[in-house]
Amino acid sequence: MTGTAPENRVAARVAALTGVAADRVRPVGGGDICDAHRIGSADGRTVFAKTLRPAPEGFFAAEAAGLELLAATGAVAVPRVLAAEPDVLVLEWIEPGPAGPAQAERLGRELAALHSVRAPAWGNPDPGRPAYLGSLPLPNPAEPPARAADWPAFHAEWRLLPLLRRAVDGGGIGGDDARAVARLCERLAGGGTDAAELAGPPQPPAVIHGDLWSGNVLWSAGGRAHLIDPAVQGGHPEADLAMLELFGCPHLERLLAAYEEVRPVPGRRARVPLHQLLPLLVHAVLFGSGYGARCGAAARAALAA
Repeated sequence: MTGTAPENRVAARVAALTGVAADRVRPVGGGDICDAHRIGSADGRTVFAKTLRPAPEGFFAAEAAGLELLAATGAVAVPRVLAAEPDVLVLEWIEPGPAGPAQAERLGRELAALHSVRAPAWGNPDPGRPAYLGSLPLPNPAEPPARAADWPAFHAEWRLLPLLRRAVDGGGIGGDDARAVARLCERLAGGGTDAAELAGPPQPPAVIHGDLWSGNVLWSAGGRAHLIDPAVQGGHPEADLAMLELFGCPHLERLLAAYEEVRPVPGRRARVPLHQLLPLLVHAVLFGSGYGARCGAAARAALAA
């Protein structure tokens, strides 16, 4: 095979790890962080490989573990993990297809099934293993809480506040917007009826995808959507739904309606800003102050709900 030097390096790594001897390597889009390639062999096998140099410690191991955890639930479809090394992740290739309403409705029902799977505690599946939301590490307490009533304080102290500090330090948010987020975190962390009014009914930790924007839904030619690039954790199910709404998703109303047929969520609409704040803070950290105002608006809407 003749290709660019990076393509040849990826092909050689994939061949060594999986035995797929590439005769075709094609870059594919879809990632802001990693380089991604579709790799085909003369015997008809096709795989997907993504690389990042240098990758944070445990970056691809965390993604592979998340995909395997999602697969183990039996609720949703994900690509099969073929190899996970510090510098490369190799997955089964899923042939893309159109995002039809039937796939969206099926995905809605499957997400409802996924969110019915109980996680052992809030936060990273393995507290000793690094976990990432995009390229940002997700901190975790040494002994994560597990009670349904623990979510508001956990979310404030271990998700929102660390990101707020990074966004403030990097200039991604400031002034009234930062103060609104801090005020929301104070009320969540305070517990009691005040936190419960913001967070809604107590929800035990569930297995969630954790980074479910529309780009991480792979609509397939086989008629079933696959989930990719997870930040799997014990989390609040409404986080996945709110993130799908944040940046848009094909046939979203059909998806949400199918979800609620299986798993109704009374009052969810009022809590969407609360659950969209986390990904907005991630964007404020990574992409700057254009997202700071949106963070402030989401915090104020959550406080007013």
